[in-house]
Amino acid sequence: MNKPLRRIAIFCGLLVLALLIRDNWLQYAQADKLRTDPDNRRVAIERYASPRGDIIVDGNPITGSVETKAGDYKYKRTYKNGPMWAPVTGYSSQAFGGTQLEKINDGILTGNDDRLFFRNTLDMITGKPKQGGNVVTTLNAAAQKAAYNGLKAQGGKGAAVAIEPSTGKILALASYPSYDPSSFSGDRNSDSAAWQKLQKKIDPTDPTLNRALRETYPPGSTFKVVTAAAALENGLYSSADQKTNSPLPWVMPGTQTELKNEGNLPCQNATMREALRVSCNTVFGKIGADLGKDKMLDEAKKFGFDAEQFVPVRANASVFSKEMNQSQTALSSIGQFNTAATPLQMAMVASAVANDGKLMKPYMVDELQSSNLDPIEKTEPQELSRPLSAQNAQILQSMMETVVKSGTGTKALIDGATVGGKTGTAQHGVDNSENPYAWFISYAKLPDNSSPVAVAVVIEDDNAVRDDISGGGLAAPIAKSVMQAVINSKK
Repeated sequence: MNKPLRRIAIFCGLLVLALLIRDNWLQYAQADKLRTDPDNRRVAIERYASPRGDIIVDGNPITGSVETKAGDYKYKRTYKNGPMWAPVTGYSSQAFGGTQLEKINDGILTGNDDRLFFRNTLDMITGKPKQGGNVVTTLNAAAQKAAYNGLKAQGGKGAAVAIEPSTGKILALASYPSYDPSSFSGDRNSDSAAWQKLQKKIDPTDPTLNRALRETYPPGSTFKVVTAAAALENGLYSSADQKTNSPLPWVMPGTQTELKNEGNLPCQNATMREALRVSCNTVFGKIGADLGKDKMLDEAKKFGFDAEQFVPVRANASVFSKEMNQSQTALSSIGQFNTAATPLQMAMVASAVANDGKLMKPYMVDELQSSNLDPIEKTEPQELSRPLSAQNAQILQSMMETVVKSGTGTKALIDGATVGGKTGTAQHGVDNSENPYAWFISYAKLPDNSSPVAVAVVIEDDNAVRDDISGGGLAAPIAKSVMQAVINSKK
């Protein structure tokens, strides 16, 4: 072979080799990336080529699928009582993607998860159409309805979370205002208008915001439960009925500013029981200053502060500041200054107290199933931390139960159950100029001493008369209805 032909042959061989390498790179090394590329329409077409599996509550689906009349996508998602369940399900939209359980469990719901390979292969052999699996939640339908309807009746904005203390199962997760995921589950041509109406720049109430998980509020006096736990755990006080060292007036350290109580309350040297019953700022502010920021921070972290939670949907981290002086620590210890918490976080606080000091990891997916209901994955309860000993938890329970029996939380009383709670009215805005947030955290205990539910409710109502806003007045009745729903479902 002459030299020019040999060069051409070598060059052609190199081209063939490059083509083979490129082809193998695309088929193997890049396969997953290309398969999941959002710009690959085949992925989306395949995702909506068959009905999605369902999200299940109390054995019943709260989702569905219907055939579309036009376009490349054969099926679109539907939702039952969409606004009530949206904080749980999120949405799955042909045009706008997915969120929350719909997104996290997309592989199971579409049937594309590798764990469904055997089931899909068997269906292919038998000629059965491909089907998605199911996501079985821990939610209690009656509790969710009570939470959502209670928030809706208030007419403002807010959220409610209920947890089973012994396991960490989330029984209710409600946010208001809400939205109907069905309204924009189709393609961009048909549903863009509905999507645009929900955006914050058009609807300032921001209905797509999951306030139960993604909004942090100053927790106000509900945080005094954490401060009381810190006092007991660090030995500052050893019982609910021991008088505290709490002068009145009390000037915050390093300042000339008195920490005020709401009204003429019997807070001077009050016991922690009495201080929690009437909600003394001076008593719990001084406890925080006496303990110092490090001990207060350590206790807050044991309850879950300063860490994101995954249920499996991500919840924002609640905040207890790491760098504070004594007066700032005092304010933080009554739920002000920079302290901020999600409703989930405050439900975790109530849950840990009710569960004799053991905080269980919150979760809302009980099981993943294949299309024929075979279990794929089961969530097992997991201990997250021990914020306080069983003995100290029981002391704190007795204090919270006094709040409901004869203090600020009497509207949460339930016949046939023992209820512990704490109200909160959290100031916010420049110089506290805006309407405060109304909080209530609580738990219910049955005659056998079991505690089936702990609840946190927060209400933000810009239109309410300021003097009418209180945790005991606005939030406690909602918490009561949620607890009653759970108790009734146990009968």
